[in-house]
Amino acid sequence: MRPMSLWESGESTGEVSMQRVFSGEDVTGAKSTLELEDVCELVCRGGWPGALGLSGRAARGPAKEYFAAIAESDISRVDKKLRDPERVQRLMRSLARLQGTQSSASGICEDMKANDTDTLTEDTVYSYLKALRRIFVTEDMRAWCPNLRCKTPLRTTDTRYYTDPSIAAAAMGVGPGDLMNDLTTFGFFFETLAVRDLRTIADALGGSLLHYLDKSGLECDAVLRLENGSYGLIEIKTGGETLIEKGVKTLDALSAKIDTTRMPSPSFRMVLVADGDFGYRREDGIIVCPIGALRP
Repeated sequence: MRPMSLWESGESTGEVSMQRVFSGEDVTGAKSTLELEDVCELVCRGGWPGALGLSGRAARGPAKEYFAAIAESDISRVDKKLRDPERVQRLMRSLARLQGTQSSASGICEDMKANDTDTLTEDTVYSYLKALRRIFVTEDMRAWCPNLRCKTPLRTTDTRYYTDPSIAAAAMGVGPGDLMNDLTTFGFFFETLAVRDLRTIADALGGSLLHYLDKSGLECDAVLRLENGSYGLIEIKTGGETLIEKGVKTLDALSAKIDTTRMPSPSFRMVLVADGDFGYRREDGIIVCPIGALRP
């Protein structure tokens, strides 16, 4: 079972149904009650049932306890291999810094070596990563390979994510105040929260969540694909006109590359934001939706 989405934990108003978005329903006026400070709190609290109804440090307690348990025992119990708790914590901090990227085991190994005085090999890192996946601490996102008009080579490396952003927050020792003071860093944590919720929605709709990246550098954060072949393109941004326009530019660029003679056009294109009171559809048809309004 996944951690709870904002809809499941009661923080989302649920006024934007992704199932109805696929059918073309307008989202204009759909309301979110979450402010940016609230989203920072929810990133650090996570979707853990034991944290519901708690506030402040108490709400962040379950994530911190889980982080400690992973390092001390859970990661070793999965395959009966004894692992150094301090090295596990360093690995998890490295993954927190690299969440939402296609970092290889060798890249993570290099990142860890700055604070690891013992001999550290790529095979060791790979073994640790495999164990984290087996206990559902991390869940990588597969690449989407559409039919394109051009011959742009696609990157097929999986994208790395924690199953819940609170694990990354606990690993790095950051709280809501830290994220409010560093919105660039907050953006990476918010992306993990958004991916968590989109994965829950994809599961509920019988679909899958994928990621697009080609060798020209064009990247789309999420592609929600259903079993009938329909799909939606989603860019994840913290909010604000500048970042929304950046997301729109990406969606336009990717849409222009898709060969619609060989596959359908996207059912919708969306910029999913942390900070926004209402959802709306732009004149170009792109939906701007606050995460605090989303449901399956």
